[in-house]
Amino acid sequence: MTLTSPPSALPSPVGTPSRWLLVDVAAVVGALAAVNVTAHFSSDTMQLVAVPVGALALLAYARLRGMRWHELGLRELRRGARWGGVVAGVTVAAVAAVALIPALQPAFLNERYGVNVGATLLAVLVIIPLQTVIPEEILFRGVLHGTLSRRFGLKSAAVIGSILFGLWHIASSLSLTAGNKGFSGAVGSGSVGQILGVLGAVAATTVAGFAFIWLRHRSRSILAPIGLHWALNGAGALAALAVWHVTSH
Repeated sequence: MTLTSPPSALPSPVGTPSRWLLVDVAAVVGALAAVNVTAHFSSDTMQLVAVPVGALALLAYARLRGMRWHELGLRELRRGARWGGVVAGVTVAAVAAVALIPALQPAFLNERYGVNVGATLLAVLVIIPLQTVIPEEILFRGVLHGTLSRRFGLKSAAVIGSILFGLWHIASSLSLTAGNKGFSGAVGSGSVGQILGVLGAVAATTVAGFAFIWLRHRSRSILAPIGLHWALNGAGALAALAVWHVTSH
């Protein structure tokens, strides 16, 4: 899987000194770290709005720094929507097929989504897309990727952005094994299990981050990775709900 993009989609910040491009990279990465800490270690209200507000703020920063809409993946939205719809459909079907395999069903026993039907549907249709998927794609496949591409080029930006996306999930995966009976049964629920859960989550989301970047460039729009991102999170939540009730846990 290679990253290629037509010349019209490549950034070309004419006349911008490289040191200022590096300042932009530092500012965006620093802001991402601040958003991540706020989203996980602050008051309930701040946790709720930190990522969406951070995405809007960094989008405004990128525009003020002269970043164009195609650099942010916010052009060719119709093409992106087609790609997003296809990959979302394939992903939902794949997750459903995996959830039907009895040996793999314990991995879906997530207490967060498996107990309350109404809460799970609210999460899938509202909370996941508005609080997680859309703002994260604006942050990572939009602002961060555009900023990194200006300074380091497309391939390096893809690698660095994917790694940072994996590290972004450290805080959210600290309680991964504690809330998932399948994972805790496989790796344990103590400190060792927690560490293994975090490492697994970081590795998986780093790979996912690269796939999202590839989709963003194939479609020339962040709507394609938004479709895949939502399908992975949303289908996983629905599968957890179904497996939980079918297995009577």
